[in-house]
Amino acid sequence: MSKRLLFLLLMVAALFLTSADVGAQTAGGKEPQVKDLILATTTSTVDTGLLDVLIPIFEKQTGYRVKTISAGTGQALAMGEKGEADVLLVHAPEAEKKLVDSGLVSNYQLVMHNDFVIVGPASDPAGIKGKQSVDAFKAVAQKEGTFVSRGDDSGTHKKELSLWKKAELTPAGAKWYQESGQGMGATLLMASEKQAYTLTDRGTYLAQKPNIKLEILSEGDPSLLNIYHVMRVNPEKFTKVNGEGGKAFVEFMLLPGTQTIIGEFGKDKFGQPLFFPDAGKKM
Repeated sequence: MSKRLLFLLLMVAALFLTSADVGAQTAGGKEPQVKDLILATTTSTVDTGLLDVLIPIFEKQTGYRVKTISAGTGQALAMGEKGEADVLLVHAPEAEKKLVDSGLVSNYQLVMHNDFVIVGPASDPAGIKGKQSVDAFKAVAQKEGTFVSRGDDSGTHKKELSLWKKAELTPAGAKWYQESGQGMGATLLMASEKQAYTLTDRGTYLAQKPNIKLEILSEGDPSLLNIYHVMRVNPEKFTKVNGEGGKAFVEFMLLPGTQTIIGEFGKDKFGQPLFFPDAGKKM
């Protein structure tokens, strides 16, 4: 048995041993009336493999069938705003606030965090290694180092734009600034091929590291904190939303067993977790 398989089996056991069955908690142990559940989420939760571990457990415990739409946070929030998803797992707190304040989502809960890092070629032609994020962006622009942006209104793209704004720069349209229009994994591959710089969440970078030739050059800046929330799309606003399913998924993500898996995920392969559990905390 491989170490990875053993690890996953232990984590599944931890979930069942350390937390009550979520189906019993949320639906009295009964089969759900509407089994199909649409989860709209950022690409990082899929690209890292985290949801490949969590969703099968949730489905077995509750009887729901999850359809995951990995579209980036901007599109995920747009789906929630239109009632086209039942539950959201995203990482753009400022953009999320609009939906929370309008009552379009409920059960808004902090789940986990990791951080953003700026990666680039080992040769580092713009000389950003060790610089704080804004100074690193200024150096890339000054040296006209190739930079690949996601350009997809995702949480990562929103963070990138905020850093350019702090640097008082508008790179759009410059020859050295390119947009992938794709998820984080694909953007990292594109940046690697072009030996370019990009902003990424640490989890996706670690998951993709065997496939790319990029190094972390700027990290640890407090502004690079990457916070994930889960929320149910409000069934009182959209009659077709699976409110019970959304509620069940939110509660599942907060269970001690689920939080244990989140905190351990990645340690076996990368020597460090890809996410840090935050249920019940304030950030």
